[in-house]
Amino acid sequence: MISTMASVSLDGFFEGPGHDIDWHHMSDELHSHINAELAKFGTFVDGRRNHELMLAAWPHAEDHPEWPQAMRDFGPIWRTARKIVYSRTRTFSDWNTETRTEVDPDEIRAITTDVVVGGNELLQTFFEHDLVDEVRLYLNPVALGAGTPFFQKPNALALKSTRAFDNGVVELIYGRR
Repeated sequence: MISTMASVSLDGFFEGPGHDIDWHHMSDELHSHINAELAKFGTFVDGRRNHELMLAAWPHAEDHPEWPQAMRDFGPIWRTARKIVYSRTRTFSDWNTETRTEVDPDEIRAITTDVVVGGNELLQTFFEHDLVDEVRLYLNPVALGAGTPFFQKPNALALKSTRAFDNGVVELIYGRR
C-alpha cells in the first residue's frame, strides 16, 4: 500500500505562501494518532525539502524535554524507518536514507513494506504514475486564500473514513475510486 498523509487547509492548500506551515493545528491526541499510523509504514518516501524538515527535528527528538511527549515519541519511528529521498541537488545517506534523482514506478511498486509519501511536488509525480493507493488528509480549520494546492490535477477518490480530533482537525481517508 502506498499512502500519503498531509495537513491541508479548508480551501485545499498544502502550504501557505512562502512554504508556510505554521497554520497546522497539532494536539497531543492528533500527534499520537499520526505516530501510531506512521509506525505502520516501513518506508518513508520524501522530497528533499520535506526530508530536510524532518532532519531538523527528528534525529534527536528525545533531547528536547520541553517538547510534548508525542513529538519525542516520533523520533524513533522516523529514525528506524527506511527512507528514500528524491533530490537532484543533494545526497542523503544518514538515518537509513537512500537518495534517488528520478521516480522509477517499478522500483516503488517492488517495495515490500507499506510506503508513505511526503512532499507535495513528489506526491504529484506519484499521482501522475498512478502510485497512490490511499490519501489521508488532515483538514485544518483555517482558510489560507493562497499557497500550494494539495491537488494540482483532478483525482477521483472514494471516501473510506472520517475522524474528528480535539483541536478541530478532521482526518479524511480516501482510497482509489
